[in-house]
Amino acid sequence: MQPTIETLELAGSKVTFETGRIARQASGAVVVRSGDNVILATVVASSADRGLDFFPLTVEYREKFAAAGMIPGNVMRREGRITDQEVLICRLIDRTIRSLFPKEYTREVQVQVQVMSADPAADLTSLALLGACMALHISEAPAAGPVAGLRIVRENGRWTPFPTQLARARAELEFVVSAGPDGLVMVEGEAKEAPPTRCREALEQALVWLDKVKRTADKLREVAGKPKVSVEAAPTLPELPAEVIRAIEQAVTIAGKAERHQALDQARQTLIASIEDEGMRDDFREAFGKHHSKLVRERILAEGARIDGRGPTDIRPIWSEIGWLPRAHGSAIFTRGETQALVTCTLGTDDDGLRVFELGGERREHFMLHYNFPPYSVGECRPLRGPGRREIGHGNLARRGLAAVVPDFADYPYTLRIESEISESNGSSSMATVCGGCLAMLHAGVPLTRPVAGIAMGLVADAERVAILSDILGDEDHLGDMDFKVVGTREGITALQLDNKIGGLDFDVLSRALDQAVAGIEHILGEMAKTIDAPSAEAPKYAPRVLRSAIMPDSIATLVGPRGTNIRGIQSDTGARVTVGDDGIVHIYAADQATAQKAQRLVGKSVGIVERGKYYSGRVTGVKEFGVFVRINDVTEGLVPNEELRENQRGGKASREEFEQDQEVIVRVIGADDRGRLRLSVRAAIGVDEAQVEF
Repeated sequence: MQPTIETLELAGSKVTFETGRIARQASGAVVVRSGDNVILATVVASSADRGLDFFPLTVEYREKFAAAGMIPGNVMRREGRITDQEVLICRLIDRTIRSLFPKEYTREVQVQVQVMSADPAADLTSLALLGACMALHISEAPAAGPVAGLRIVRENGRWTPFPTQLARARAELEFVVSAGPDGLVMVEGEAKEAPPTRCREALEQALVWLDKVKRTADKLREVAGKPKVSVEAAPTLPELPAEVIRAIEQAVTIAGKAERHQALDQARQTLIASIEDEGMRDDFREAFGKHHSKLVRERILAEGARIDGRGPTDIRPIWSEIGWLPRAHGSAIFTRGETQALVTCTLGTDDDGLRVFELGGERREHFMLHYNFPPYSVGECRPLRGPGRREIGHGNLARRGLAAVVPDFADYPYTLRIESEISESNGSSSMATVCGGCLAMLHAGVPLTRPVAGIAMGLVADAERVAILSDILGDEDHLGDMDFKVVGTREGITALQLDNKIGGLDFDVLSRALDQAVAGIEHILGEMAKTIDAPSAEAPKYAPRVLRSAIMPDSIATLVGPRGTNIRGIQSDTGARVTVGDDGIVHIYAADQATAQKAQRLVGKSVGIVERGKYYSGRVTGVKEFGVFVRINDVTEGLVPNEELRENQRGGKASREEFEQDQEVIVRVIGADDRGRLRLSVRAAIGVDEAQVEF
């Protein structure tokens, strides 16, 4: 069979899509190539009708170690369980395509995407998303198409698709955007407090590029596409008895979630029990659900009356508390209506950072957020297992929203772990995690740039009417057309997530929802400020104390010692934990300040770290425009800034030209900058007694 190839050129990037040579027994299979990257995306649509009452869509994404010329490091030397990063990409694909299938279609569909060759610097997410969309479009699976998605960043004032990892690290905004034939279907991303106008620009630019991608998808389908499976229209449902309709009407006016669900369940059970023909009971259950949905939606559109009595822009009552856990470094309770998050903030050491293994190698994350959704939060009994895909996705969104205001590890040398336990849930639990996480970090004294909050927006729309809802309930999420989560500060947006349930969302509607969300965030921040609005001045009682020093990189081996004996000895003698980076920055963590200082002195003895206020004899190692570098004890180097140079013989300020390479000079240690690098003074050492000088 002759393969079919289509090429996409977009803003300097070239991507090819090939079908007909690999995985020919799949319903749809596409090989995506870009540079050294090769991704295989397959779709299989089952022909068996199992009579299910839901759509069993499965999405799997895997990165093969062989793709980067690596062998897995586990005992079995083969790929193991799915990683969090792979889960997040699975969710991006799932959320892009799920809403495009007809509601009546209940046959099993499996989408599988495998990275076969990878340049670690490349944007694999975009290529995987495009591959899945192309494979689905040419398959017989009856999804509305074409659909496409890609990542877009803004770096140095320019919009870029398919960004490299370096461009992502430098970007002020990063969105993954998907669009179907009728508009936006999915958005996920983060920003460094971007104004709403900048977010709109990103979406507009992404839509322009996605239109070109979708045209390429149509070209591929014209040549290699299979006829789509026809889906039978839903059968006409039976009419509900008048007393059941009245029971539903009364139930939807009950504000409390548990009481409302109890009333609906009772009405449903009464209805089913009255149906003698067991074969009709499923039809009546479906008719009950559709009437419930229709009634809730019509009340919102016609009267502006929401389930709990609020108006479209109203936010549920908020109360919060900090410090409720005495041994935690930071703790908070955030409650909004019937949604509640119990959040803790734990401060750890450099070694406590999360080691992440990827095709590009290993990296360490110093800011983590873990989201837990126990069954008791919704009054259910379920087995307790590890975090599912939903929990991983919700935690990632909350982490991205908070990360924009968390200080870099270089400026605040603690590993931060936020844990959110959802103790009650009636919608927007991930946004409660954001608010609670912010409060817990402020309580722990973490110097956040500014407070951050999150809100979930909803939508109910028909052919003529649109209602945008702030701070949606769980039922409004389930029965509505959109789940749009927005995280931000008073200065701008830090994260977005859109899930569209109607196959395509008008850009103007989303723009209005964004403006309404910003107003809601302002209100929530005001409520949070009543509890705490700035980092606690005192460090948490039980948090580790940290001291930072700087040594020359060539002294690292001396500090560590043979097989680590020296650094382990310091830790054993003091009980502190000592870490040293490749740049020579030493971090000392201890339970109290005295222990940390003791360990710092032992580190100093090992490599010649100097003490503030003492005088040393050193030699000049460099003369720069901003000052003179001096090395002390042949180990430690510091800077004498211009303002700390000595006075010359004429009583004026000395110039840099009076200092030469290797010239001996007496200096006083006057401090360190915010990175732990020494600041020295020649002027402060003039006239010092020689007995006070350490040579």
